[in-house]
Amino acid sequence: MNMENMKKGPIAWMAKNRVAANLLMLTFLVGGLISVPHIRQEVFPPFEVDVVTVSVPYPGASPEDVEQGVVLAIEDGVRGLDGVERVTSSAREGVGSVSVELLDGADGNKVLQDIKNEIDRITSFPEETEEPIVSLVVVRRPVLSIILFGDVGEKILRDLAESVKIDIAREEGITLAEVSGTRPLEISVEVPLSKVREHNLTFDAIAQQIRRTSLELGAGGVKTPGGEMLVRVDERRDYGSEFADVPVISTPDGRRVLLDAIADVRDGFADVDQETLYNGKPAVNVTIYRVGDEDPVGVSKVANSFVERLRQRLPDSIDAAVVHDRSEIYGDRMSLLIRNALLGLCLVMIILGLFLEVRLAFWVTLGIPISFVGSLLFLPYMDVSINMISLFAFIIAVGIVVDDAIVVGESIYYERDDGKGGKREYLPAAIRGARVVATPVVFAILTNIIAFLPLLFVPGVMGQLWRNIPSVIIVVFAISLVEALFILPAHLSHQRVNAATVFGGPSRRPSVL
Repeated sequence: MNMENMKKGPIAWMAKNRVAANLLMLTFLVGGLISVPHIRQEVFPPFEVDVVTVSVPYPGASPEDVEQGVVLAIEDGVRGLDGVERVTSSAREGVGSVSVELLDGADGNKVLQDIKNEIDRITSFPEETEEPIVSLVVVRRPVLSIILFGDVGEKILRDLAESVKIDIAREEGITLAEVSGTRPLEISVEVPLSKVREHNLTFDAIAQQIRRTSLELGAGGVKTPGGEMLVRVDERRDYGSEFADVPVISTPDGRRVLLDAIADVRDGFADVDQETLYNGKPAVNVTIYRVGDEDPVGVSKVANSFVERLRQRLPDSIDAAVVHDRSEIYGDRMSLLIRNALLGLCLVMIILGLFLEVRLAFWVTLGIPISFVGSLLFLPYMDVSINMISLFAFIIAVGIVVDDAIVVGESIYYERDDGKGGKREYLPAAIRGARVVATPVVFAILTNIIAFLPLLFVPGVMGQLWRNIPSVIIVVFAISLVEALFILPAHLSHQRVNAATVFGGPSRRPSVL
């Protein structure tokens, strides 16, 4: 290779212009570090479940009645709609549920509206059924749960949980909290048969009267000289005590019979087989969710600090604890990545230092942090967050990413060691060494990328999750290739190395390649 050809090409240009190589290296390192605050941190990557659920309450009905009167009618109505892939249903005592899975690429909001329209056209529902609930499944991202437990009544725990939910949502860094692990609230109205007969009533008439006196709806508007006034009926009742003064019947002498005079009205819980225990005591959960750019570690710190303050003001009969903290899993995976990266750095430094030389080992090892930190510069533009799946991809890349730098560094070392000495050989040796192995190194990296590429085309929910692996690995491998061919030769083109001093004798080509 003559000197004219030696000066041509991007590898030679970068090897001769060490300032450009250092600027490129700093771009990866500084740019990646600056991008860290802009990368979402979460336990698992976000994904959308293309499922529409339909729930129809049918109080007092058996599963067979629910199936015949509700489920089959809904299945027949929605099965032939555009965008529907599969329909599954279940019939339980008092409620029928239908799940509609959508085709890939279908517009969820459009299919949701089509399903609502189709259900509105069904006229065969029994009269006892309540309003159908149609919704598009939304996946929320829980971080942890605060569990309240103690030897107290279920109502006390439920009220305390509602208060904790409101208080913790006011904390900086937490947006959404929900109460779970408790039975649904229910207002029971028990009318003795003797009272029904005494006042010549029916249970259906009493239910209709209660329904008519608990309304919240718009009633149009009234135009006045000062403008239009909206009329609204606001008679919503949320507690049993508010139903006590509902007039049930008027006697011939004009006296009104109120509901509490003929019935026992109580605030309670639905009669369902559900019970939550913690350490053998009744308990209720307050689940904390991550919203937007909130990171799980930050949410966990705020929640744990809140629980510490909460425990100081709780009575002795009630205690609180943090359970199911998913940020711990996230932290463990992050620690594993850091340990593996540090171990890889040390092993590469030691092995290359023993068989080649320490300075070369340092610059080759530097390829690991350059590739990893540099990849953070591009992750926000690829809509990839730091999560369990992407951290797993980084762990996979730790054992592979430095291979190309080792090959290029060993080749440069051989070219330099095989020369006749003198400072003039450093730059030509760096250029020759990189060029000799450039083609196999490029194809080796492309082979690694192609091996992970099919994960980008996995459909459905699994595809949304696993796309993080090829996205991370492709970026890391691409940066490692740039570092090995354009940055590493520039760093090795100005180092004076006396191989005879290192090995204590005449040099020979190592058997690495």
